[in-house]
Amino acid sequence: MEEGKRQKQVASLLFHELSDIFQRLGLSMIDGGLVSISSVKITPDLFDARIYLSLFQVKDPNAVMQKIEERGWEIKKELVARVKNQLRSMPQLSFFQDTTLDYVDKMEDIFKKIKEDKKDNL
Repeated sequence: MEEGKRQKQVASLLFHELSDIFQRLGLSMIDGGLVSISSVKITPDLFDARIYLSLFQVKDPNAVMQKIEERGWEIKKELVARVKNQLRSMPQLSFFQDTTLDYVDKMEDIFKKIKEDKKDNL
């Protein structure tokens, strides 16, 4: 289902504000790796927000996600203070690991193997 105009507006607002909050709170660099917000998806009723995080060169992704969940109240408090004049109610925030980069790496490896197999067969 396609996102509505208001969903896109709220998602964009949350994306920009959360990116700034992550940098301010020092959550963009955890365990020597880079954490960035790849996308924000909002339900049609605007009550739930799914925040997808991209983790780059992070040793233990589960520990990083746990650390972000533990500081979720602090993130939400800061976010509420920033958007209180733009939103009537604050969506419930849920954090997820974005595995798109892992999927792309796997696909590239598969294509390399296919290309090498073709060379070997010729």
